[in-house]
Amino acid sequence: MANFSKSNVPQFSMDVYQNEYLPEGGREVNAIVTVTATGGGTVGGAAAPAYPRGGGPSAAVALMVDCSGSMDYPPTKMRGARDATAAAIDTLRDGTHFAVIGGTHVAQEVYPGGGRLAVADRATREQAKQALRKLSAGGGTAIGSWLRLADRLLNSADVTIRHGILLTDGRNEHESPQDLRATLEACAGRFTCDARGVGTDWEVKEVTGIASALLGGADIVADPAGLTADFTRMMEAAMGKEVADVCLRVWTPVGTTIRFVKQVAPAVEDLTARRTEAGPRAGDYPTGSWGDESRDYHLCVEVPAAGLGQEMLAARVSLVAPQGDSSAQNLGAQGLVRAVWTDDMAASTSINPQVAHYTGQAELAHVIQKGLDLRKAGDFDGATAKLGRAVQLASVSGNADTAKLLAKVVDVVDAATGTVRLKTRVAEADEMTLETRSTKTVRVKK
Repeated sequence: MANFSKSNVPQFSMDVYQNEYLPEGGREVNAIVTVTATGGGTVGGAAAPAYPRGGGPSAAVALMVDCSGSMDYPPTKMRGARDATAAAIDTLRDGTHFAVIGGTHVAQEVYPGGGRLAVADRATREQAKQALRKLSAGGGTAIGSWLRLADRLLNSADVTIRHGILLTDGRNEHESPQDLRATLEACAGRFTCDARGVGTDWEVKEVTGIASALLGGADIVADPAGLTADFTRMMEAAMGKEVADVCLRVWTPVGTTIRFVKQVAPAVEDLTARRTEAGPRAGDYPTGSWGDESRDYHLCVEVPAAGLGQEMLAARVSLVAPQGDSSAQNLGAQGLVRAVWTDDMAASTSINPQVAHYTGQAELAHVIQKGLDLRKAGDFDGATAKLGRAVQLASVSGNADTAKLLAKVVDVVDAATGTVRLKTRVAEADEMTLETRSTKTVRVKK
């Protein structure tokens, strides 16, 4: 991992929102930690600070394009994938290392070949787009093989940022779920990856699982005509990343237990099981790559019971970027989570608005997924109850995007009480869109 100088890294800041007051005997402390990075590259293609070789940190990108037989049904899928990949290549910053992989039941190097990466400039972009024209559909789907090849190629370059973009239109039928899981475990922490499903014949949990394991985003592109705009946005975001492998380091005192650590905005992602030990009573939770952006995390810790009037530091949160020599660079932001025991009932029973909001958003994601699973299983009463609760939570929190998606699956009788009826006919694309985007949250109004 490269050392970062102050000039080529965004400046990180951290804010903690919590109710620090506990009643006598109270042990659970909740806090929302907002992390903001500013002054680095701007996500969305705006100018980055002055860097060597093309205006950004060294980066490598692997584009994995599904070329299985189903990509020809309809032919617009393969055409859309070629056009979208070409647009993504045009969005690469000069000096970025890149490769294009064609994915079937085996992974093939489409460009540049020979087990290496190309370096983006006018000539290599044109060559890559020429190579894309030869892509045709045929064969099966073994996504793990695509990811393993991407991992080998991305890690052949000495770069700061490693990123994959994966497009599939079908289920991972030519390898076992265990093989894919082993591949994701092997690739985790080595590169980030955004995953997209095109059409409606792919498995939502597979695509979202890939993105989750590799700390990227997942989405559906139901109509192949939308691929080019989506790929361009993804590549602009990748080109805006400035720091890789940022971790949330959480230190807790003796006797304190971490219940969970979750990212809660811009999407819900449980990081609890991804902890790696980082010295006495400290652990690191991976957050992936950062550009100019802000994210929120929910930290829940259990502290030892204490008497009235006592107070303690329940957790100290900081940001680090691991270095190649097993040390870590501190990125300068720190937040403190406190616990104070009081007999003031009003103080100890009030819920911090940020904590309440994101607890609701996490529940919203959970009840949508559960409701859709019950609907598929034929338990329509159970599905109605869960999706009704989802409508209620989306309404209360102002999550208008999720409310709109829910309204395509249920008829809303009363949003405030969560009274709904399941629609008898639901377009497959609408159901898959709701499931894929169920973890997307809205920020709390500060």
